[in-house]
Order: sequence, then C-alpha cells, then structure tokens
Amino acid sequence: MPDPVAILGGTGKEGRGLAARWSKAGRTVTIGSRDAARARAAAGEVAALSGGNVVGTENGEACRAADIIVLTTPFEGLEATVVENAEALKGKLVVSAVNPLRFAGGRISVLEVAEGSAAELVAARLPQSRVATAFHNVSAVLLAKLEQNPEEDIPVAADTEADREIVVELCRDLGTRGVGVGPLSLARYLEGFTAVLLTINKLYRAQAGIRFTGLP
Repeated sequence: MPDPVAILGGTGKEGRGLAARWSKAGRTVTIGSRDAARARAAAGEVAALSGGNVVGTENGEACRAADIIVLTTPFEGLEATVVENAEALKGKLVVSAVNPLRFAGGRISVLEVAEGSAAELVAARLPQSRVATAFHNVSAVLLAKLEQNPEEDIPVAADTEADREIVVELCRDLGTRGVGVGPLSLARYLEGFTAVLLTINKLYRAQAGIRFTGLP
C-alpha cells in the first residue's frame, strides 16, 4: 500500500484537489484544519468524488496520521501552523506547496520572505523535520477533473535525492511528472514563478502549466 499523506490546509481548493487525486490512487489521505468539523466536511466531499479513503480532523491529529505532510495553507497562516505543530512534525517529511503572493491593483507579485522562501521559512521553524517543496503551479481546477491527467510537470526541490524521489512518487499519483530540480534553496524561484503563471492564465484565460523538454 502506498504511504498515507496528511494535508494541512486541505479544506481549500488546492488541498481538496490533491486529496482527491491521492485517495483515488489508493493512498489514505487525512485533511487537516484548525476547524475539525470543516475538515470532516471537506473529507466527506472529497471521498464522494474520488471513492477513496479520506479522513478529516484538526491539524495536530492530521500530523500524527502520516509521515508525509503537505502544506497548502495560505502564506499568512503558515508560520503559526508549523510552529503550533512542530512537535508532531518531528522526523517527518514536510512538503510546502505554499506561495507567498500579493494580489493588489489587479497585479500579482511575490512577497519578500526573510528566509528566502516559504519553504525555507518552514525549514527554519522545523529543524527536526525534513522539508521539500512542490505542487506550487498545478491548477486546482485541473486536479479536480479526475477523468483526465494534467499535461504538465511539477518541479520538486529538497536537499536530498531520497526526499525528492518520495515527492516525485506523489506527483506520479497525481497523474503528472515530478522533476527533481535540486536543493531547497531553489524554492524561492519555484514559488515566484507562480506569479508568472497566474498572470499568463489571467491574460489568456487559460490553465497554463510547466513542461520541461529534453528530459529522458
């Protein structure tokens, strides 16, 4: 059986889309939220869509339910979420899908993060966890369309090849190709490129994604 996954912030569109894909692929998925009732409601809706095993609970319990934790919280609540759950996240692989973006005046820009990126902020607050980053740019709209696979690649950054490969496996279960791109220090560029993609999609009314050419 594939390893279970917990998603903190899993009640949002991105979290639900990831949960639906992973549960359809046979993974047990726990959706975490500060509001356990909201998490249970979201889990029920996702399970009805995917036919898979999806559970909803509060964030702390969700952290204890799996060794792979994916963060899809808004950037504004990211630090509080990881600090509150640092003990339960010790020794686990924490994958940040968080984009520190600003939406103002019809434009999308990237917020400055003292640590360099949202993922590096997570690593700084969780010194006893392993941290990776991925899933920034895959569309929640496309994830929810379970009958078709998104025709795009997902860049994966982490400081060890072993952790990158675990996340690449998660990408396969989404129906996408994960591409290991290097260490966690590259997270700032992956997060920032999301602003470019969102602007492209706004201009062209599209669901554009990333595709790497020339790879085996």
